[in-house]
Amino acid sequence: MKKLLAITALFVSLSFSAQQDYEWLKLNPFQTAVFGDTLVENSGLEFIRGKLYTFNDSGNTSEIFEIDKHSAVIKKVFKTNLKNQDWEAIASDSTSLYIGDIGNNRGTRKDLVIYKIPFNDSLDLTSIKEIPFYYPEQTSFEPQNLNNDFDAESMIFLNGKIHVFTKEWFSKGVTHYTVNPNLPEKQAAQIVENYKTDFVVTDASYFKGRLYLVGYTKKFEIYLSVFNETSPGIFFDQKPKKYFLGSTLAVGQIEGIAVDESGAYISGEEFRSPLGRSKARLYFIPAEKLK
Repeated sequence: MKKLLAITALFVSLSFSAQQDYEWLKLNPFQTAVFGDTLVENSGLEFIRGKLYTFNDSGNTSEIFEIDKHSAVIKKVFKTNLKNQDWEAIASDSTSLYIGDIGNNRGTRKDLVIYKIPFNDSLDLTSIKEIPFYYPEQTSFEPQNLNNDFDAESMIFLNGKIHVFTKEWFSKGVTHYTVNPNLPEKQAAQIVENYKTDFVVTDASYFKGRLYLVGYTKKFEIYLSVFNETSPGIFFDQKPKKYFLGSTLAVGQIEGIAVDESGAYISGEEFRSPLGRSKARLYFIPAEKLK
């Protein structure tokens, strides 16, 4: 992912305009920590029983990290024997953590899989299950680098199902799918709804009836959209509250969000361009700022 996004000229030449119906909520004042060298390519955040977890994306090890939510210091490292082809998403229920190996920038993958890892007081790496799936709407697997609608980096767990939110480079929106976590055989993801975000979605979080989608445009603009759940598992019937969070050049390539009662924790991986370097950082926006 980082290698692809570091090509500044490509971003600019393929840029699209964002809607102007948003509020400014710049991330810079909310920085809490800079990630250490181990997590410069962190991609996703998730709480489970009050503990915050993250991981690195493609080209990195298959380790899962528990981090301090204030300092971003690594508290525990869980070394799995899984393959990290392109880990991009993380979600949880009350008993398991889910890791989505679902990154698909080129649109060529036929091996999308979500790993279910049991959680008691800690991760149980001895009983990991695979949940393979595919998008039935995808009929072509010819390479379409940064120009396909079947990439994804975002998941939540809700009402007994895994909800996947796509990263649509071509349509500049998001499609909401569900996957059954109890099916061991390869399954077709079920389409639920879609929405024209005008930015590509890089992570999702759900908390008390609200869906938080964060992402960016190819003009380096970072946005957060907050949707209200209008019926069980349905979010896109109403227009969201949208916030402009700043520029990738200043705050990093935003790849993670996790929300609890105190507010939203947002993470960015390191971003390099001919204009400079932005470090991998952790941010915290208090809940009262997102009302």
